[in-house]
Amino acid sequence: MQFKAIVPAASCLAVLISGHAMAGTFEKTATGVVVKPDSGAKEVRLEVMNDNIIHVVKTDQAGKELTPSLMTVATPVSGKGGEKFEVTAQGKDRVTLKAKKISVAVSLATGQVQFFNAAGKAFLTQAAENMTPVEVGGKPFMAVTQGFNHGTKDAYYGLGQHQNGQMNLNGEDVLLMQHNMVIAVPFVVSDKNYGVLWDNNSISRFGDPKPYGFLSRDLKLADADGKAGGLTARYYVDDKLVLTRQEKDIDYQYLKDVADNWPKELGDPKKAVGVKVVWDGTLTSDKPGVHKMQLYSSDYAKLDIDGKQIMDVWRQGWNPWYHNFELKFEANKPVKLHLEWKPSGGMIAMTHNDPLPAPERHSLTFSSEVAQSINYYVINGETSIDKVIAGYRHLTGEAPMMPKWSYGLWQSRQRYETQEQLLGVLKEYRKQGWPVDNMVQDWFYWPQDGWGSHDFDKVRFPNPKGLVDEVHKNNARVMISIWGKFYENTKNYQELNKAGYMWTKNVENGDLDWVGPGYKNSHYDPYTKGAQDMYFRQMKPKLVDLGFDAWWMDNTEPDVLSNTRLEDFKKLIGPTVYGAGEVTFNPYSLVHTEGFYNHLIKDQPQKRQFILSRSGFAGIQRNGTALWSGDTVGRWNNLYDQISAGVQISMSGIPNWTHDIGGYAQEVRFQTGDVGSAQENRVVAANQGTPEDLKEWRELNLRWWQFGAFSPLFRSHGEVVKREIHIISPEGSPMRESMVWYDKLRYRLMPYIYSTAATTHHESGTIMRGLVMDFPEDDAVKNIADQYLFGHSFLVAPVYEYGARERSVYMPKGADWYDFYTGELHKGGTRVAIKAPETRMPLLVKAGAIIPVGPVTQYVDEKPDAPITFNVYVGADGTFSLYEDDGVSNGYLRKEFSRIPVTYNDKTGNVTIGARAGSYKGMVAKREFRVRFIKPGVSSSDNFDASDKVVAYEGKAVTIKR
Repeated sequence: MQFKAIVPAASCLAVLISGHAMAGTFEKTATGVVVKPDSGAKEVRLEVMNDNIIHVVKTDQAGKELTPSLMTVATPVSGKGGEKFEVTAQGKDRVTLKAKKISVAVSLATGQVQFFNAAGKAFLTQAAENMTPVEVGGKPFMAVTQGFNHGTKDAYYGLGQHQNGQMNLNGEDVLLMQHNMVIAVPFVVSDKNYGVLWDNNSISRFGDPKPYGFLSRDLKLADADGKAGGLTARYYVDDKLVLTRQEKDIDYQYLKDVADNWPKELGDPKKAVGVKVVWDGTLTSDKPGVHKMQLYSSDYAKLDIDGKQIMDVWRQGWNPWYHNFELKFEANKPVKLHLEWKPSGGMIAMTHNDPLPAPERHSLTFSSEVAQSINYYVINGETSIDKVIAGYRHLTGEAPMMPKWSYGLWQSRQRYETQEQLLGVLKEYRKQGWPVDNMVQDWFYWPQDGWGSHDFDKVRFPNPKGLVDEVHKNNARVMISIWGKFYENTKNYQELNKAGYMWTKNVENGDLDWVGPGYKNSHYDPYTKGAQDMYFRQMKPKLVDLGFDAWWMDNTEPDVLSNTRLEDFKKLIGPTVYGAGEVTFNPYSLVHTEGFYNHLIKDQPQKRQFILSRSGFAGIQRNGTALWSGDTVGRWNNLYDQISAGVQISMSGIPNWTHDIGGYAQEVRFQTGDVGSAQENRVVAANQGTPEDLKEWRELNLRWWQFGAFSPLFRSHGEVVKREIHIISPEGSPMRESMVWYDKLRYRLMPYIYSTAATTHHESGTIMRGLVMDFPEDDAVKNIADQYLFGHSFLVAPVYEYGARERSVYMPKGADWYDFYTGELHKGGTRVAIKAPETRMPLLVKAGAIIPVGPVTQYVDEKPDAPITFNVYVGADGTFSLYEDDGVSNGYLRKEFSRIPVTYNDKTGNVTIGARAGSYKGMVAKREFRVRFIKPGVSSSDNFDASDKVVAYEGKAVTIKR
């Protein structure tokens, strides 16, 4: 794809054609303005979406009709009467569309755009554009690029959930392509309080528009003997060298690549045991600078560059993905590469891109493989990133409130094989007094050959309605796994297929899944209302009517056939009403959850719904949907990656996110003790590891659990090794004490957590917050990827290194910070080594914070009238708004909720618990409030029942003196 630079706006007041200055035309419309420039796009359409949001569409044809957006739901404002916006010409070359808080100037010569805030300061300037015709599925489309702010120092965040530990995305390349562990959301926010929503459904990119390629595309390769043309590949079996050959590239990226490229001398790669592959050689480039590299891998891989190890990674064999790294080249100077790989059904490849010129590398650039037009929205948040996210929600839909119980503990396993197993775990938690609200029934509750039948295996689940009722009797909720996948032999598949609602290519190809002998299968096509209607109708009598509380919509990328070459995979996920599969590569989860959610709220209008999806897309938050980070692995580096993954998805406007505590899959050395089921046909051998392995596994899970207690959703899940407290932690051990302590702390903090969660709907809020959101003036926080804010008050610093008993924590400038456990006060703008014994994760609270704390409960609504203690952290003024409603209904949409404002004046020492605003059915009108003043040296965790003042509150304002 050509990347076409655009002359800066100040220099392009006219385009000379045949020696004469030419000027395009413009026409004001009811919603904005349409410009027909002399060059570039044939038409530039601008619409005002709100007083701080402008929609831009650039087409290759005047009057071109576009498919309605899947991600956005907002409609443009009307400018009738001139009160919403104005359009003015500036000389012969520029026209400006101005709304109250944003304006855009368009060159009539080139169609270039430049955006300004209310004060007239430019914040986003177009610097590059490309529209290249492509044919997809026999229909004309374009490959498109739009670049802004070349050479910028602005920091960028968002773009969904990715697994590379990235924070500030300025200078980074991000592939926006759905995958098991990757969620593509084409929305980016800046630390300068603006954002861009890129409205495109195909594979897209942020950063370099050029797709990465195998090493030989751009680099000169030589083997271990210096011979040009490839790398030396040595194949060992049981540490014995059996084959040496030169290989042009490291290319075992997909299953067909393994089948095609694997040495015939080694036999069937699927049966390979004890194999190790080692690549040695050099890489050389004539382009000096920092090159972007990717190791795509699963199974064990170690990478050395010039003798220095830069990567030691593992992923389960069936779930490879990219590990990003950078490599600095000097012109024509070889760099030594050494890569070791131990395959066990896995894949590996290495890809590369040459350096970009510095201005393009440091820019805001989006590109897409398939498009009808260049199509995006620009949001001016004025004063905060929160307002940018509010603009995103205005465009794509507000996030409805989740049920209160969803913020309690989720106990899950891959998988409860019988209903007795699930109920037994719940009863054990109740017996032990360990808080839990949610049990989860994962996949394969159906008969072996009945995927998509929505039936239960009658032997293992003889009474599914009784299962639901028994969970409810024990004051808990139950979520069940549902898929868009159907076996060909099921009646549901046949009905969907007859109506044209199934993608059939996978069945036609005869590809089988991994269950038992393997079964022909595919996914339904949710892009039409008819398909959504039929999907729900088939499910309603067999699952919906049983009373399940929540819905786990798994495999929503969708992964129709794992590790398929991309060109083949695109054929499996289409066609749709929009065209070939690549046209709608990314939004499956959006339309799939939307269809199900809309039917649920129609079927159960008073019930607050909860959906959990493995994939997501811009707008999915409007579907009552939370996301999780997919089938991650139990490794320390993967725990580290989850921190930034959660922050970035939250800064993408999607507030409810979770992860598998302990990682979904684990190395064989960790598969010790009481192991459960893995995926079918996978051999699991118990007691594989050493005592040291078991010690590490338990510590990893404990550290992950501590992080989970301060994630938006607190959820324990994984395969093989069971994760329940009483199974994974020895009785009487510090590990169990810590797990139970954090579980109870989560429930004590429920008034804070639920009030914070309420802002996700009522104020377009964010629970898991990047430090830059609250401290934008502190440059030191802009690339911190291992800390975050939980709400506005808690600073969370997970421990992600084995054996670490302290960790360095940066205290954001602009506040002072209390150690939650010791009460030690730290000045903002400092970095401190915080003690972190195995049983405690560093946790700090901002001075001026007001934290409501309740008693330990076994489930979130066990004691609605229990006293609440407001912990007030002295040293700064503070505010908090205590939110309450019934927790389960949609009454909040009818304003059936209450707010109690709490303020603290540090100078006077007064705490004012304000008058209650609002009410709801079942509200506790009279209650006891307590106030505790946390001063330097006072622990927040030693005595949760301590208080300095007690007041009887009946809804009227009261003031308490320190």
